[in-house]
Amino acid sequence: MDNACDGENSLTKATKSLLVELLVEELPPKSLKKLSGSFAEEIAASLKAQGLAANDAAAIPFASPRRLAVHIESVAAQAADKPVLQKLMPVAVGLDPDGQPTPALLKKLSSLCGNAAPSTIPQLQRRPEGKVETLFFDRLVKGTTLAEGLQKALNGALARLPVATMMTYQLSDGWTTVNFVRPAHSLVALHGTDIVPVEALGLTAGRETRGHRFAARTEKLMLTDADSYQGQLETEGAVIASFDERQDRIRQQLDAASIEMHLKPVDDPALLEEVTALVEYPSVLTGKFDAAFLDVPQECLILTMKANQKYFPLLESSGKLANKFCIVSNIRPTDSSRVIAGNERVLRSRLADAKFFFDQDRKKTLSSRVEGLRRVVYHNKLGTQAERVERIWAIAQDIGLQLGGTELAAKAGEAAMLSKADLLTGMVGEFPELQGIMGRYYAKHDGLADDVADAIEDHYKPRFAGGDLPRDMPGICVALADKLESLAGMFGIGQIPTGDKDPFALRRHALGLIRILVDKELPLHLDKLIAQAVTIFGERISDPSDTLTDFIYERLRYFLSIKYLDEYARESLTERNNARAADASIQAFSPQQIDAVLALRPPRLSDVKKRLEAVRAFARLPEAESLAATNKRVRNILKKTDSAARAAVNPRLFQTDAEKSLHQVLNKIVPLADEAFSAGDYHASLQSLAALRTPVDDFFDNVMVNIEEEALRNNRLALLARLEQAMNRVADISRLAA
Repeated sequence: MDNACDGENSLTKATKSLLVELLVEELPPKSLKKLSGSFAEEIAASLKAQGLAANDAAAIPFASPRRLAVHIESVAAQAADKPVLQKLMPVAVGLDPDGQPTPALLKKLSSLCGNAAPSTIPQLQRRPEGKVETLFFDRLVKGTTLAEGLQKALNGALARLPVATMMTYQLSDGWTTVNFVRPAHSLVALHGTDIVPVEALGLTAGRETRGHRFAARTEKLMLTDADSYQGQLETEGAVIASFDERQDRIRQQLDAASIEMHLKPVDDPALLEEVTALVEYPSVLTGKFDAAFLDVPQECLILTMKANQKYFPLLESSGKLANKFCIVSNIRPTDSSRVIAGNERVLRSRLADAKFFFDQDRKKTLSSRVEGLRRVVYHNKLGTQAERVERIWAIAQDIGLQLGGTELAAKAGEAAMLSKADLLTGMVGEFPELQGIMGRYYAKHDGLADDVADAIEDHYKPRFAGGDLPRDMPGICVALADKLESLAGMFGIGQIPTGDKDPFALRRHALGLIRILVDKELPLHLDKLIAQAVTIFGERISDPSDTLTDFIYERLRYFLSIKYLDEYARESLTERNNARAADASIQAFSPQQIDAVLALRPPRLSDVKKRLEAVRAFARLPEAESLAATNKRVRNILKKTDSAARAAVNPRLFQTDAEKSLHQVLNKIVPLADEAFSAGDYHASLQSLAALRTPVDDFFDNVMVNIEEEALRNNRLALLARLEQAMNRVADISRLAA
């Protein structure tokens, strides 16, 4: 990069649009959108950082199965010159006693500006740096050219693509080896109509790309300029370059085709995104299959169509599967009948396989498969699936006894014992995603009660964040038992999630446990549930109770932050629509309020929301801020003292009216607050504390706690300890202090 030492600022040329495209072999469809976003964002961010594009310049990503591209508007051919203040050397080294430049300074300036060095002396600045006065050189650095800047941006974008596994391939010279997600075939870099001379992956940039493999007008497509890219690709290359536009067209065609048949396509955003990444010029066609296959559970048929064939199953308004489906084709033949017939033929084979598995599986009962679980290893440190089922059975029965007595315990135990039996069926072996779902179908075929069959499916719920919870009590018992067994077992052998690594989905298990306990308002104590689960393992694991408890409460903190902020957003919207947005009763729980409640580790998670609502109401009281600050002060005082030295409060040792007054108010308030707390009325329990403000303030204004006389000091500390206990039953009020 050249140095400008004459003080003149070089001007950028007029801006133009920039297009960069990398043409490759078919990219991984499930990663295409992420790859496209990264490629576009990295290039745009680098150009903006180098001053070649404005900070608000729009960057439009393009992505098809064979290309990654980005169009950036208002890109300069060269960045503006930048003033730079460069540190040279201490004044004592650079200038002699007469203020003239020393040889060392002249040599330094010469290296920067060549023969212009003497003329740069006026541009020197003297500034203090620590205790030393230092010389700085104020100069202009010539702006980077687009060719230099884009090369840097392109190199960085390719190096930072979120690719798990790279391919290694050789270039046409037979010697050069390249690593990239897929072999690359061409590189386009156009600034307006001009080619930007950059290189990547052994390719030199040009203006030549390729369209659709079969539908393009010509084999090679010569791009006119950066702005014509999208239009030329569609009209000449039969490629819709925009991922989002291609997805919208697929969605519109699916809707149009299904409406015509009075049906609706299955709603699956992940499938829609994957199919969008598989086609360049989509055309939606409709096929059908033999209605006799509808005797197979529709979950099996739907999964077969989606997972194996990338078809969109069609549903009736009731949600029942119809014997029709949509195909997203990458070609638009004049006669589509042969394409449809070919897809129907392939699907027929797939559905026949599913029907075979279903028919074969029903020849054996679920209960007859349980013994086979002894041959299936769950984890080498935790035993077989059969041993796991026995643990889930024990935990589920214990929970059932607590929630509904012996009848519920018996149903929960029956469902727990059969909960993993479908793992040995052919259908689940082919489609692991159907575990639990197929267990329910097979249980119903075996004549088991509906709630027991439902529990076999529901014990996996919620299957994902925001997913459905178990529908009835047996399912709730087994779902809790399954999650507790997984958490206790894995934590007990040291398999604790770290960073983004969670191979056994323990975060999801913990969140599912929390959601069931909170949303179903179950009167269960978390510490007892964990203790029961740990005990079931016996000597097989180390006791992970403390670590596991910490983990669950941290997930609870996350859950509360997300859940109630979402509820607040919905409620606020309703309030705005009703012109009552000023209603102060609707607001999200603050992090401080959540922290105050969770600091006490409430054993019943179903109480957490009631506690939060009480804390929120308390925080609005005029006395709240002062009491929170006082509580914090009391905590700090008590931390520094020996609790063993504190006995019960002795009123005969009071020496001031402030002590007597605080003691009297506590005697009056504490029973009322305790009674409300025991009744679960956390709101009343906290509200009663407002009466403490005046006597507490008076106490700290007039009483010295840490005096030399030990008996008086310990009595006053005991009074403060009673105050702290009274104030912190619902939540740790000190956490509300600023």
